[in-house]
Amino acid sequence: MATIPIDTFKADLRKTSLAKRDALPAAARQAAAEAVAARPFPIAIPPDAVVSGYSPLQSELSPVALLRKLADAGAKLALPVVIGRGKPLVMRSWAFGQKLGSGVWGIREPTEDAPEVWPDILIVPLAAFDRRGNRVGYGAGYYDMTINRLRMLKPVTAIGLAYAAQQVAVVPTTPRDARLDLVLTEREVIDCRRP
Repeated sequence: MATIPIDTFKADLRKTSLAKRDALPAAARQAAAEAVAARPFPIAIPPDAVVSGYSPLQSELSPVALLRKLADAGAKLALPVVIGRGKPLVMRSWAFGQKLGSGVWGIREPTEDAPEVWPDILIVPLAAFDRRGNRVGYGAGYYDMTINRLRMLKPVTAIGLAYAAQQVAVVPTTPRDARLDLVLTEREVIDCRRP
């Protein structure tokens, strides 16, 4: 019996999951973002904690309302910057009201003068996920490299943000893949740290 290579399987999961995400009406996507932000955040935010979010692209679940809530609770915010293919993301300090530039793929990101920071909590976009915290991203491995690099430096909590429709039964993994600690959807908080 032939087996499908992991990269091919992940590409198929990505395509199917993104199609489901894209098919969600704009009102449903907005309601999902509001539902995630309305719930109590599942972990404590220590004083001066740095939380890295992301600028939503296309139909991604928007973290904006959640980031605003966390900033109001005292978290310092950061956003990722792509510095080159095959390299981890650089997280740069950012606050609501500060100007953003346009980066790779037109993603809004802090300008070069924003200081680099090392987040305690990463809010991570994704294409697909399973309940064990495995994720399929967009294929370049930026978040896997970034999470793995940060976890070598300090304790970091990685939290996926997704629509429930993006959940799949199993995401195949490789040694370079970084697991999420939690996944937040409009329906529930999934704690992936439990065995």
